[in-house]
Amino acid sequence: MSGSRRVFSIPPGAPFLPTLAEALLSGRLVPGFRFDGDPLALADATIYVPTRRAARALRGVFVDRLGGRTAILPVIRPLGEFDEDEAAFEADASAAIDLAPPIAAIERLLLLAPLVRAWKRRLPAHVAALFDEEIAVPASAADAIWLARDLARLMDEIETEGTDWTRLADLVTGNLAGWWQVTLDFLSIVTENWPNLLDERNRSNPAAHRNALIRLEAARLKRNPPTGPVIAAGSTGSIPATAELLAVIAGLPSGAVVLPGLDLMLDEPSFQAIAVPGARPALLGHPQYGLAKLIGKIGVLRGDVEEIAVAERPLALRAALVGEALRPAETTELWAETRARFTSGDITEAFAGVTLLEAAGERDEAVAIAVTLKRAVEQPGQRAALVTGDRALARRVSVELLRFGVVADDSGGTPLIHTPAAGLLRLALQAAFRPGDPVALLSLLKHPLLGLGLERTSVRHAAEIVELVALRGGTGRPDIASLPELFEARLTGVRNGTRPPFWFSRLTVRNIERAHELLVRLAAALAPLIAFRSQAEADLAELTRASVVALEGLGRSADGSLSELYAGDAGEKLAELLRGLVAASATFSFAADEWPDMMEALIAPETVKPAQGTDRNIAIWGALEARLQNVDTLVVGGLNEGVWPRKPESDRFMSR
Repeated sequence: MSGSRRVFSIPPGAPFLPTLAEALLSGRLVPGFRFDGDPLALADATIYVPTRRAARALRGVFVDRLGGRTAILPVIRPLGEFDEDEAAFEADASAAIDLAPPIAAIERLLLLAPLVRAWKRRLPAHVAALFDEEIAVPASAADAIWLARDLARLMDEIETEGTDWTRLADLVTGNLAGWWQVTLDFLSIVTENWPNLLDERNRSNPAAHRNALIRLEAARLKRNPPTGPVIAAGSTGSIPATAELLAVIAGLPSGAVVLPGLDLMLDEPSFQAIAVPGARPALLGHPQYGLAKLIGKIGVLRGDVEEIAVAERPLALRAALVGEALRPAETTELWAETRARFTSGDITEAFAGVTLLEAAGERDEAVAIAVTLKRAVEQPGQRAALVTGDRALARRVSVELLRFGVVADDSGGTPLIHTPAAGLLRLALQAAFRPGDPVALLSLLKHPLLGLGLERTSVRHAAEIVELVALRGGTGRPDIASLPELFEARLTGVRNGTRPPFWFSRLTVRNIERAHELLVRLAAALAPLIAFRSQAEADLAELTRASVVALEGLGRSADGSLSELYAGDAGEKLAELLRGLVAASATFSFAADEWPDMMEALIAPETVKPAQGTDRNIAIWGALEARLQNVDTLVVGGLNEGVWPRKPESDRFMSR
């Protein structure tokens, strides 16, 4: 250890959370603390971990380690989630009281989007034409939402890194100055207008608010060091404010920082090449870059970091070989020296439990992974996981597992836009504002959530009659508002025809009455939206209210309930989004026929994640979630060029 700063590391081959719990209980982390069976001994301990999932898992690990013994568990918090009230009651913490609450994500979008559109209107025509390919100019309200979301993301990145917006003007000179001036003009939305809007509403940006809370927590711990253990585990300190908090915790009398897999075997010249400030861009993605930067921030040397576990020999060899493979280019000449450290037997032993599968295509890859995961958990008590940065692959594997009747615990969640309730809403908006597509209209009629206050079986049978009579055989451009009249006209034609179709026998009086009732109820449910047609300026809040009325009319069951429409995490997420649109104080108006595209732009980035953790034996994780977890079988998927490591993404405003 360096001075009073305690920094530890758990090697990649050791299970992180069980090792952490065992080290705390055995007294290896904090001097003078050891669990001796006293039920209150752990109550004063506080442990910070990167995610909520890790916090839930660590609680479970403590329960397992304690066995049947009674004890109050430590306080386990996700990093970044701190209580303003707790800071406010501390002495000299008036900053917490004055801290403006974060602005809601939806409200921020609805405030930024009009500013984006206003910028477009004042952009000179010749400039817009000159920079048409380089600069994203919004052509519609939906485009403004997408661009506002990218702008909000840029705001969060800059504030997370603690960078000053005023430095943008000096970044680019020379040949790129003309392009950059137009970009700066656009970014004046943030540098000039946005702070005033936040002040008027007494709100702050989410990233700035999170950073402020983290720094308040660091100040609180430094000002009044807790008597019990304070441990930060599993974080790489990628957020500067978090790194400051970790530095404070490492220096507390009862504090400790536990790093995930610091490479202590890599030679010093290679590690210094990674850790040097201003390292070349390729090294910023090195697995050890964040940890090297963090221990520099804390103020300890790599040699002062103690490993609190020993990995099994095959896993230790594997970690050493991977470390050599990822050696920075500046020191690859040392491969000639390090090669002698590993014999062919060592390599065979290190990768004895590893299987490499090269799939012919994306579907084959997903099927192979699903089969592997399913077979891995056939024995009771076994757990398996897929780790991937490719969300498309994760969704494919989830679908393939469903073929086996297995529901995976996917930490990335499900896109809201793919859920049934959101699908019903999109089809309703399409039918109300974009008439003429019989396929979309039929999709609405056959949607599994369409109830209209009727029995579902009755709705389904009536929809089939409507399809046979009105939507087949050259219907032209069917409109939901006139569909009852179209149905009646086509029905008359069928009855008067010389050659009745093969399904003519299904046109019983009861079936025709059901079809009529379905169409009347459908038109009535969508009437609030149809009333907005052709409006050149419609208010977003009013359109949202009308959409909610229409959606609930469509999704109402025979007993009048909306429980199926808003069921589960997906239903709650959609309801939360719609409530946010109605409650937002920002005003945003646009042509009503843009509303379907607007709603899609608002829904598309949203994901549905389980409100609580699950105990499913098959999981799908991203790299952050997988860092602290351990399973019996691990599949790493999507190791394709441009996916993992991920290709640098193009930004609408900032050059890479």
